Amino acid sequence: MTKPRFKEHYETTVKPDLVKQFGYKNTMSAPKIEKIVLNIGVAGAVQDQKKVAAAANEMGLIAGQKPVITKAKKSIAGFKLREGMPLGCKVTLRKDRMYEFLDRLVTVALPRVRDFRGVSDKSFDGRGNYAMGLKEQIVFPEIDYDAVDEIRGMDIVICTTAKTNEEAKALLAGFDMPFQK
Repeated sequence: MTKPRFKEHYETTVKPDLVKQFGYKNTMSAPKIEKIVLNIGVAGAVQDQKKVAAAANEMGLIAGQKPVITKAKKSIAGFKLREGMPLGCKVTLRKDRMYEFLDRLVTVALPRVRDFRGVSDKSFDGRGNYAMGLKEQIVFPEIDYDAVDEIRGMDIVICTTAKTNEEAKALLAGFDMPFQK
């Protein structure tokens, strides 16, 4: 099996650039991406359990692995919600699948977003993690537009080993993440 394109790009281009830019003594101390977490919260899941199954199916197509159904931790009477009811789904990508997903996100999905002007550079958490949201899941080529019952958004969190926002931004910029100018 061949290495994912972005993994090779990281090892040959991004990592040496980061070492040079931030002056690390050891190449192993250069920041890298640990994992990518995808999450879909399904509106109306309380009334219709099939919506969660449809969202999980679509997320499985996008991520390439089976998602976990997330359930309510507490009962909330105002929302007619009981403990243990399914609310959405999530999946954690690591290693090769993570690089494949990041490649598809940056090169295929983000350019297909309507009125796209770049992702915000203010979405870092101070510890090197980056969070973003997509308004519709149909920007991914794996999703058949005609088979979609409902447009759903998704949260994407990219967890890195970077210590600061600057290091994390330089790491993601090395992967051609389209930040706003």
